[in-house]
Amino acid sequence: MGELRSRRSVLAVPASNPRFVEKARGLDTDAFFLDLEDACAPLEKADARETVVRALREGGWDGRVRTVRVNDVTTEWAYRDVITVVEGAGAELDALVLPKVTSARDVHWLDALLTQIERATGLEVGRIGIEAQIEDARGLTEVDAIAAASPRLESLVYGPADFMASLNMKSLVVGEQPPGYDTGDAYHYVLMRILTAARAHGLQAIDGPYLQIRDVDAFRRSAARTAALGFDGKWVLHPLQVEAANEVFAPSQEDYDKAELILDAYAHATTVDRRGAVMLGSEMLDEASRKMALVVAGKGRAAGLKRTSEFDPDHGAGA
Repeated sequence: MGELRSRRSVLAVPASNPRFVEKARGLDTDAFFLDLEDACAPLEKADARETVVRALREGGWDGRVRTVRVNDVTTEWAYRDVITVVEGAGAELDALVLPKVTSARDVHWLDALLTQIERATGLEVGRIGIEAQIEDARGLTEVDAIAAASPRLESLVYGPADFMASLNMKSLVVGEQPPGYDTGDAYHYVLMRILTAARAHGLQAIDGPYLQIRDVDAFRRSAARTAALGFDGKWVLHPLQVEAANEVFAPSQEDYDKAELILDAYAHATTVDRRGAVMLGSEMLDEASRKMALVVAGKGRAAGLKRTSEFDPDHGAGA
């Protein structure tokens, strides 16, 4: 995976509500998406596209990842969503979120349309990324092909509500264990399947929303579960969830410092001392240790953490 664009917290913003769009500018999220899909009623979608263009062109997003969720490829709105938004504000857009992706051809369609618009408008071809949302059983069975479908892909996003419905799961509480399932985690296979496909193709993996917006403790538990697996972030629906997501999906200061020290120690031992055996204090390090440290250090840097210790080659530890 290349340099990460931090997506610890990804705020969903109804594109048809200018008040919510304005409020979103003041929230400390890593990323956001202006939503033209589920958050917009059919009769509002055309006007919402213009709201999206204005919001992106007006700026004020302070370095956050700027995305828009268009409607899915089976609808009559999708092509016009893409054309209006990219022609109107493509230079201010980082990625498009494509919902309900069920096969690689959905991504191919969006990739081809983006390329045509970029060439026609003089935008850099290939700069606008794609985030593919996996929301049903068909999408999960095709997730490897989806993850490999385009060099524009930046992340796979889990869509829990539609996914639960597609399985006929016996639950009305999105993200919670279904009643009667008391052995393990009902979502573990789904989450690991998406995560594995994402990592195999150098993509980020983003968890979907938790709908009980005022239960921050429950949100934190849900986020901690996927963060522990290795997910990069989670969609947030309410300002109360933002701080929890940013905290849960960032390494602790202690872990970040240690990761940077491991990288320094490994580099010093293998290049300066030219030794294969690497020690950090009393801990033996190897190439696997370096790879693990790269992940933690990368997430820490993306989250804006700063080192509080430096490597001391004479003592093999931080100073």
